[in-house]
Amino acid sequence: MSARPEILFPLFGDTRKLSGIGPKGAEALGKAGLTRPKDLLFTLPHSGVDRRLRKSLKGLEFPTVATVEVEVTAHRNAATRGPFRVLVSDAELDFQLVFFRPNTGWLKEQLPEGERRIVSGKVELYDGIAQMQHPDHILKPDEADKLPAFEPTYPLTQGITQRAMRKAMVAAVNIAPDLAEWIEPSLIKKHGWPSWKEALEAAHNPSEAADLMPAAKARERLAYDELFAHQLTLALARAQRRASRGISTVSEGRLGAKLVAALPFEPTGAQNRAVAEIVADLAADTRMNRLLQGDVGAGKTLVAMLAMCAVVEAGGQAAMMAPTEILVRQHIESLRGMAETVGLRMEILTGRDKGKARAAKLSALEAGEIDILLGTHAIFQKDVHFKDLRLAIVDEQHRFGVSERMQLSSKGRAVDGLVMTATPIPRSLALSHFGDMEVSVLDEKPAGRLPIETVVVSAGRMDEVVEKLRGAIANGQQVFWVCPLVEESEVMALTAAEERYRVLRLALGEAAVGLVHGQLKPAEKDAAMADFVAGKTKVLVATTVIEVGVDVPNATIMVIEGAQNFGLAQLHQLRGRVGRGNKASTCLLMYDPPLTQSGLARLGIMRETEDGFRIADEDLRLRGAGDLLGVKQSGLPQFRVADLEQQEPLMKIAQDDARLLLEMDPNLLKTRGKAARALLYLMDRDKAFLMLKVG
Repeated sequence: MSARPEILFPLFGDTRKLSGIGPKGAEALGKAGLTRPKDLLFTLPHSGVDRRLRKSLKGLEFPTVATVEVEVTAHRNAATRGPFRVLVSDAELDFQLVFFRPNTGWLKEQLPEGERRIVSGKVELYDGIAQMQHPDHILKPDEADKLPAFEPTYPLTQGITQRAMRKAMVAAVNIAPDLAEWIEPSLIKKHGWPSWKEALEAAHNPSEAADLMPAAKARERLAYDELFAHQLTLALARAQRRASRGISTVSEGRLGAKLVAALPFEPTGAQNRAVAEIVADLAADTRMNRLLQGDVGAGKTLVAMLAMCAVVEAGGQAAMMAPTEILVRQHIESLRGMAETVGLRMEILTGRDKGKARAAKLSALEAGEIDILLGTHAIFQKDVHFKDLRLAIVDEQHRFGVSERMQLSSKGRAVDGLVMTATPIPRSLALSHFGDMEVSVLDEKPAGRLPIETVVVSAGRMDEVVEKLRGAIANGQQVFWVCPLVEESEVMALTAAEERYRVLRLALGEAAVGLVHGQLKPAEKDAAMADFVAGKTKVLVATTVIEVGVDVPNATIMVIEGAQNFGLAQLHQLRGRVGRGNKASTCLLMYDPPLTQSGLARLGIMRETEDGFRIADEDLRLRGAGDLLGVKQSGLPQFRVADLEQQEPLMKIAQDDARLLLEMDPNLLKTRGKAARALLYLMDRDKAFLMLKVG
């Protein structure tokens, strides 16, 4: 692995050496994750203060920040514990500077009576008198040029003042070296971007509010650098995967054709296209790394089954992993019939398999007597061995990290990987998270699916809703009732679910209502689901454990309580649990008034559309990238400067540029390649060098 370029050493040094920081300041910065000068460089100001010198405070709307030249007229020391006041007058107005428990000697030195000073700070009205408490700046008139007309404001951590932060930022920018250019010259010209060093200087010295916006050229340039480093890392991973030999898995498609012929419906054009892309990947001698993205009910399971048929026909085994046991059992229910149709041997492995039964499954798997293994993450435990695993399918990707994907694919010699998600992902997030993958999109719904009517109703109408359900149940319909999302604690979410279960049993009859939540033992959870699927219970009260993959064709009503607290993608997933049969379905979104603007917007979009891709885009716009897939769970990259929502087009440009650079200079050894290496170090992408053939 190559060493970090010497020119970058100062940026990876000790923050204690920066002017105005010192040991205590460095410790405070460290708690906020700012441990090196380079961390400060990429912490940009989030707002600014207008410090332009005014003639007078007269005519201003208070409270406001203002800068004026004043004459100090008198000092008033409070007799009791009250504040110390300095009376001053500008060109048109008398006002007071107020200090609490000051060092009076220091004050007299700073603000001598009869002299002129420039003061800048927040001015408020108290009892009709303008007051500036503890001015931010006190300067002599001939020092006016020391005060910037527009002063940047930084995010602060406890123990650091704005003044110390600004001082540290100036010091960090001063030691930033001039680095060779890593961006394609034509791009710089097209976008009018400054050099890296110029961009840093401009971003930390805004002259007006517009300079703080993502569209400001300096910020756009720094955001692009971040996205480019990220895409370069993904492109290196992709190039390395392509270079690592795979196994060519070629099938004639007999099993797949037999399965399709037995289906009571025709696959959609999108399903056929996705299967063709996957089969071509399997046949290539490089390893497949493909994302299958489909909206709720678009038929990913069939595509996965046809991919597994191709692998087994060619003599290999396939494994499919899902995040929860409910989902695994759901898959085996929907796939078992298909497997039997074409004579495939399918088994399930979860944490519940113990002792002799587990040992028997493992021995059959290793002997090649199981063609397809479905399971939770139990399938990548050390003692699980396949005879010849060729294809690993991971369902609901955002619940699994990259390391878990890799663990599964290491179970064979050169396993092809297919990742599936039922959460349509906005393009910018797909590019940032799955930029190293090929993507197949299922954007058609199978024929005969009826639209779901979505109704927004206030929680105040609960009795009315329960009454409607009574009629629906009498008509043979079944209902999902999802309880509110309680962020603070699982215990509270559970209490809400149990309370709703009790109320509905009283209203609709004890035998009619079931309950499923995350705290139940697996066997209890399965029993509750089985009773609902079999139609023994008519209403299933649940926490969000039923969000993904649960399929009950007879369920035609979905009630979501506290709908205003759910994200759009989650509401869309939950709504997708109904409308799976041939009957008209309804989704009731119950909200607790009053609704916030964003709550109103979310519920409005749900009423308007069933298009998961549009919903995902709106969700990104309303909530931002961080909340969308739950950054902590998903391993989504965290960007310091780039804003995926507002700078989405930059991600695609960065992806194209990164791929182009590697085509022309696969080992980053030419002039621009070497500059790009410095960028990778700067962005803490050192691991990328492990993927280069030449260190």
